[in-house]
This record gives sequence, C-alpha cells and structure tokens, in this order.
Amino acid sequence: MPAIFDFIDIRHLQLAAGLVAVLCLAGCDETAPDAKTQIGAHPDLPAQQQYLMPPMHVAAVVGWQQGEKPTVPDGLQVDALATGLQHPRSLYVLPNGDVLVAESKAPGTEPIKRPKDFIMKWVESWATSGGDTGASNRITLLRDAAGDGKPKVQSVFLDHLKSPFGIALVGEDLYVANTDAIVRYPYHAGDTRITAPGETLTQLPGGPIDHHWTKSLVASLDGSLLYVGVGSNSNITENGIEVEKNRAAIWEVDRATGRSRIFASGLRNPNGLSFEPQSHALWAVVNERDELGPNLVPDYMTSVKDGAFYGWPYSYYGQNVDPRVQPQRPDLVAKAIAPDYALSSHVAPLGLAFNSGDALTASYRGGAFIGEHGSWNRPQLNGYKVVFVPFADGHPNGPAQDVVTGFLSKDEKSRGRPVGLAIDKSGALLIADDVGNTVWRVTGTSRQPTQASSRP
Repeated sequence: MPAIFDFIDIRHLQLAAGLVAVLCLAGCDETAPDAKTQIGAHPDLPAQQQYLMPPMHVAAVVGWQQGEKPTVPDGLQVDALATGLQHPRSLYVLPNGDVLVAESKAPGTEPIKRPKDFIMKWVESWATSGGDTGASNRITLLRDAAGDGKPKVQSVFLDHLKSPFGIALVGEDLYVANTDAIVRYPYHAGDTRITAPGETLTQLPGGPIDHHWTKSLVASLDGSLLYVGVGSNSNITENGIEVEKNRAAIWEVDRATGRSRIFASGLRNPNGLSFEPQSHALWAVVNERDELGPNLVPDYMTSVKDGAFYGWPYSYYGQNVDPRVQPQRPDLVAKAIAPDYALSSHVAPLGLAFNSGDALTASYRGGAFIGEHGSWNRPQLNGYKVVFVPFADGHPNGPAQDVVTGFLSKDEKSRGRPVGLAIDKSGALLIADDVGNTVWRVTGTSRQPTQASSRP
C-alpha cells in the first residue's frame, strides 16, 4: 500500500474507517420509500441529503456454489452458457450466431487524494470479483452451432486490449471500444480469432483519470455512424470541471473518417446503447449521481435525442438543481430535459437489450431487458437483477418486472452481478455476470436444458 500512504497518513485512515462503520450502521436505521415509487415516467424525488461520508451497504462476494444458479419466473429456465471467465462485462452476437464476450478490468488510474476516496475505493472493491488470477482485457468467442446452449468452441478471439467494452460489426469491419479508443479490425464470417493489428478509428477520453471507463458502442441502422457512450470523470465534478471535457455524453462517430461530434450530453454514465426496433430511436441506460441520499438520484433509461442536454452535473431529472456544483449554470439547467423512465436509485444499470422475438414467451415480446449491476451506496441493497420493461409504440408501457433474480443470497451476499445483455440467434437472453464470471442463458421451458461450458 505505499502508493496510498503517499496521499493519506494512518490517522486519516483510522478516522475514515471509523466514519464508515458509524455511518453504515446509522444508515441501516433509515426507512426507505418503496422502490416502486421511483420506477416509471414520474419517479418520487425526495429531499436532498448531504454527508461527510454517504451511507454504504456492500454485498460481499461469495460467488456461485455448485448447483446454484439465478432464479427465473415460471415459463423460463436459466443455465450457464460459459463459466470460468474473467470479468465478462459485455456481449455481442455475430450474424452467424457466435457470441463475443468482452472480459475487462478497470484501468485503475483514478487518483486517491482524500481519506474519503480511499474508503470508497476500499468499499467498492468488496463488491467486485475476487477471481483475478486469470487473463482478462480480451474478447472470448463462444460458438454454439447446435443452438443447444453447449458451446463446442470457446476461444480467445482478441487479446491484449485496453479495458474493452463495446463491440459492433459493420460488414467486414469489427469495432471494439476500448477505454481510450475505438479500434477497427478485419473480420470474416467464421473467424475464431483475429490476429491482424487493429487500426484506431478515433481516440476516446481515457486517462490519466478514468472514473467511468466503460465505453458502450452501437452502429447506426445504415452502418454509416457509430454511437459511443463516454461516462463522466467523477461523481459530481470533484476532480475538476476541466477533466470532464467531452465526457458525460454520447458521441456520434463517422465510420468512414473517424470524425466525431457530441450527439447528446449531460448523461453521467450512459451504457447499453441500443436502437428500439419499432421507432428506431437510440436508447441508453444511465447511472446517475451519488451522495444526495439513498433515494437520489434514480438511475434511468431514456431515448436519446440529437442535441439534447440531460442535466449532469448541474441538475438531475430535468431541472432539479444540484447545489454542489460550482459555478452554477442556470442557462444549461433551463435546457435540461427529463429522461423517459426511472429505474430506482443506485441500481446501476449497465446492460440493455430489446426483445423483438417470442422465444422467451410472448409476454416478453417488444420490450427491454435491463441488467442492473446493483447498489453499494445505500442502506437497502437495490438492483442485482435483470428486469423487463414492456414497450408499446416505441415507448415504455408499464412497470418494470423482475425476470432474473437470485444474484443475492438470503443473507445479502453477492453470488453475481449482471452487466451486459444480448439476445442470441435463437432468441434466448444472454447475461454477462462479471462477479460470477459466467455468461447465463435464459430460454423458454420448452427448450432443451443446457449445461455449463467451463474454460479448460
């Protein structure tokens, strides 16, 4: 720990640790409103609270024990498509049915300057997988040619990447969004490995501070443009406004030239970029800010409008001003628009997949599955599941429904945490579980049961 002690002396550590213990215990006595009141188009927004150290409740990692798996409703079944991975974060299904799994670790470049920074980093580390002995920062290919959930091929597809997350294929060009650049690779149908060097299409904001490092990626419907999510470099500008340049935004990138522009801004950490099948509008799930209370601010999903400003850091959920940001920008607050659909506070949505088929029963047709990574910064745990939001005419149409649960044990230990989602060629729902180091596959009960495929 010598690097940490360069910034913090032992007295600060002892004080900070004591504060965490006291505040966590105090926070557990708080009575939270029903989380359902913060789901939908008009969420409950309670009064702001501010803390020297915000309440925290961390789900310690225990992993999946032999025979354990998530829980799904009647009519569905879930099994492991692949196990033994190293932080699977996002998924992409190629036209031939091959599944690409981005296995990624955070770049770890954010500075620790204050006792609070150390404690929060320490607490967050409890909520991540302990299985760090294997290789990561690569893309693994799963080939399930028979469509029975038993991949016959599991191989390293691309290696030596820099915290990869987003993947998109256009023709024979495969794009990978590393934390600091979009890189293009040649791809031919059936490839099980790419050895050709990549070509940088455009640089993305990376280090030296890289607070929100995941870069979600999707290609436009005609393939001419790429859209990439670039998260903020802080919770609420505590690292300085200058390091937020071109962040908290969705970029539009010209695929032919690499030229980019800000498509939409004020989005603290946009992920799960996807086009809604009926309206063809771009949608994203967004992680909102912390430290205004256990029930502020609700994370959300929203259609993303060209040129729109969604508030961060100056306001939230439209024009609700955040007083912590100085100097204030009333001109921007006046332009801030509210998102379409709240998901409740601190659920940390990172995955979004629209379902246009009926392989998972007709009740899940036409809506959106959302992977909620789960909270650590509120007394009552929230998220840690995959939910489904029904849609009608291109818009949310009803309350969110729990679909895949059981990531938390009865004593609130974390077996896993869902991240990226995808719909495979058969219509099954795939879930990247970065704590359980597993890709889960959800099918209808009429389908043949599946078995786990473990890395040798």
